Amino acid sequence: MTYTPNRNKLTDVSRTLAKVAMGEAAADLVIQNGTLVNVYSGELLTHMDVAIAAGRIAYIGKADHTIGAQTTLIDAAGKFLVPGLLDGHMHVESTMLSVTEFAKAAIVKGTTGIFMDPHEIANVFGSEGVRLMHDEGQQLPLKVFTTFPSCVPATNDLEDGGATLEVADIQAGLQWDNVVGLGEVMNFPGVVYGDPKMCGEIEATLLSGKTVTGHFPSDDDRMLQAYLASGVTSDHETVTREQGLHKVRMGMHLMIREGSAWHDVKEVIKIVTEDCVNTSNISLVTDDVNPQTLVEKGHLNHVARRAIEEGVDPVTAIQMVTINVARYFKLEHDLGSISPGKCADILLIDDLQKMEPTTVITDGQVIAEQGKLVVEFPVFTYPAHIRTSMNVKRELTADDFKLASTAGRDTTKVNVINVIENSARTEKMTAELRVDAGHIQPDPAQDVVRLACIERHRGTGQISLAFAHGFGVTSGAVASTVAHDSHNLLVMGIDEADMAFAANELVKLGGGMIVVEHGQVLAQVPMTIAGLMSEKSLPEVVAEVAQMDQAWKQIGCSLNAPYMTFSLIALPVIPEIRISNRGLVDVTEFTLIDVEIVS
Repeated sequence: MTYTPNRNKLTDVSRTLAKVAMGEAAADLVIQNGTLVNVYSGELLTHMDVAIAAGRIAYIGKADHTIGAQTTLIDAAGKFLVPGLLDGHMHVESTMLSVTEFAKAAIVKGTTGIFMDPHEIANVFGSEGVRLMHDEGQQLPLKVFTTFPSCVPATNDLEDGGATLEVADIQAGLQWDNVVGLGEVMNFPGVVYGDPKMCGEIEATLLSGKTVTGHFPSDDDRMLQAYLASGVTSDHETVTREQGLHKVRMGMHLMIREGSAWHDVKEVIKIVTEDCVNTSNISLVTDDVNPQTLVEKGHLNHVARRAIEEGVDPVTAIQMVTINVARYFKLEHDLGSISPGKCADILLIDDLQKMEPTTVITDGQVIAEQGKLVVEFPVFTYPAHIRTSMNVKRELTADDFKLASTAGRDTTKVNVINVIENSARTEKMTAELRVDAGHIQPDPAQDVVRLACIERHRGTGQISLAFAHGFGVTSGAVASTVAHDSHNLLVMGIDEADMAFAANELVKLGGGMIVVEHGQVLAQVPMTIAGLMSEKSLPEVVAEVAQMDQAWKQIGCSLNAPYMTFSLIALPVIPEIRISNRGLVDVTEFTLIDVEIVS
């Protein structure tokens, strides 16, 4: 059965709902005898029915009077009735899937609505890319809301992407249906110090009555309060209990993140379990999730489960992925609860500790049962030019990855990017490396490998070189066009010939990720949609990513989801040090620095 939208505005069906509630008309669907998770009162209400008509909830309680000859009945005895889960901040592109394929994976896990920030595709194709992903989402049973990307590029003077968004673009995008706010405002120094572009975007969003979402990884209290005073109201970059407690006290909506590689719940949730703060201004989000996590652990239900495992009451955890999110985005009139008038997005769950839905209903239609979809999703096809986004000037050679030394010695000191497992952050470190024939050499014994970032949008031929630590790579090379946020071509490895081979093969694929060794491809994940997302199905991508995970291990890396950590090594808005196509970036100073330290 092909999915047919049944999404009605309350104003169009309010009289129908009232008649059903009064018993003057029959419901389309009645869920009977479940235990209702009431996110308003925090109670578990037993032996409750939910009557649904025109895709919305008409009545809660004993609903026999709403049942007619054509009413479908679902027996929910022994099950909990939970509002559909809402992810308040995520990037679909990070799943490596199209919006449609992601929706198939997320909805069976209980996610019925997302607030996506498609700033990855925006950095490649600007407003056009955002519009395509947004439009794809509007035809799905998953409710896809968009926060319009705010920082494209993420920084003005440190990198080069494929597109730029200006205030006028944001003003136009805010007028689209289901664009609910401004995407994470990563350029927090620009906000604090009055950058006209950033201030103009925030002003346009506030004037439209929509939400300004944030990104604030700093511990600087003055900057935090200036950021809040400028109109930004949330943050998902909190990694410590102390940061979380202070942000909640300052009135910031705290988004606690648990993605595939960023595991913040364990520490930050202590403000709930130990500090016992009011949780009404806190939500749980995924931010970045890979396809393996979606299949093996789940989506937002996994994040809620992690909070519960850390000691959060299940009803409280559910509030943080339902009503709190709806309120933050000013959509409580439609979403976030099981109550009269709301969209009938409902999960049937056997055990709140496990958070695994047996039935998923959106807009009054059963979409999934026992972890399987029961409807066919519509097909969405991206234009040809979106699927041919690689524009590298020429074929790369081994010499392109040799970094010359100016020190005139046999060894030299260099700045190095040190990555941290399961963290979006990096640390600045130094290493003493050997110089051979005038070129600085990597040192696997010190876990220091070559790193390169190649401009891939305009064919400029620009290449920057540096070094990385923490991956444990001892042979071969890896490459990726998923390189937040400008998504240039990242390459890392020991052998420069393998690095050139990896880069050239990835260009031929049309983008994605690849692992090579001794001139042979060990694994690859083609991502032809903007070099960011695959056109393949979820099972196919999961299989490719599993093979890639093993390939990373074969070349020496044992990190959890190393390709996600690698993809962030070019993001110059999270401390402390990154690479861009322009060079090595000191994020604490927002400036380019030399790789070699010559004294």
